[in-house]
Formats: sequence, C-alpha cells, structure tokens
Amino acid sequence: MTGAERRTKITEILTLSKEAVSATKLAAEFGVTRQIIVSDLALLRAEGKPVGADRRGYYLKKAEGIYKTVICRHDVKGAAEEFNAIVDNGGKVLNVIVEHPLYGNISAELNVTSRYDAEEFVRKTEESNASFLSDLTGGLHIHTISVPDEKSYERIVAKLRALDILAEEGSVGE
Repeated sequence: MTGAERRTKITEILTLSKEAVSATKLAAEFGVTRQIIVSDLALLRAEGKPVGADRRGYYLKKAEGIYKTVICRHDVKGAAEEFNAIVDNGGKVLNVIVEHPLYGNISAELNVTSRYDAEEFVRKTEESNASFLSDLTGGLHIHTISVPDEKSYERIVAKLRALDILAEEGSVGE
C-alpha cells in the first residue's frame, strides 16, 4: 500500500468513526509505526483535511454551528465549572489558547463536548499531576467554542459571567 492509499484509508476511518482514533491504533491497522501515522496526519492537514486531535486521538472536525471565543480566568477548581457551563448550554470547547510573552500563542485541542469529557479531563489532570496551560498566564486563557446559534452563545456567556469566570468574549471569523 502506498502512502497516498494509506492516507485515503485513514481519512475513511476518521470519517466513519464516532470517536477519536489513536495513532497507535491506526499504526497497528496498517502495520506501520506510530510516527508514520503522525506524518500521514500532518500531510492530510497540509492538504486541507480538517484533522483535529485531542488527548484520545485524531478525528475529522465537523463544521457545525458558529465559532466564538471566550476569554476566561479561573483557578484549577474552576475548570469543571467552566466546561460544564459551556456544554450544558449547547456549546463545545474546541481548544485552549494562552498568550505567552516569550513563545506567543500556545494552544491545545480539547474537544470537550459533554460533562463526561469535562470530568475525564479534570480527572486525568489530577491523576497525572499535570498543570493547565493557563497556569503560565495566571489562569487567563482563551477557548474557541462551537455553538449551534447565538442564543446558546448568549446563555454560555451569561453563565460564565455569573460564575465570575468570563474575562472577555468575542467571535472568530466574523
């Protein structure tokens, strides 16, 4: 199988999968190394394929709804409240971005779409003793969120404001 054929098959797998697929699983499927799969995924992105990644693996991003940004500030304990405020009101947390004074924007894809995802993220953070990216900026960070409509976005903003988490709000690509 050529690299191009493998990338076509990877795209098919990601299209049909309802959850993220790990590079390790894809490597086993094709009998290649994990690094080859990671390179294939980078090439797919370079070709314009909407390949996303989170801690569980790779997926194809689905264009749905409206993309907005919210600028938030909270400590570690506020993460679950923040995620739940967003997903309970119809949103999805796509990523987190911090503006570092030396490195510029640092981002990570999150793909938090439910309370379960939020709980898992917080649990894994606690288990691994890892720090949030926002620890680099005193808790200040940006999320790109996907919402089905403006009313959902307004509910999210109101809830984040009520929790004293919202620092600023904005939209992307408008």
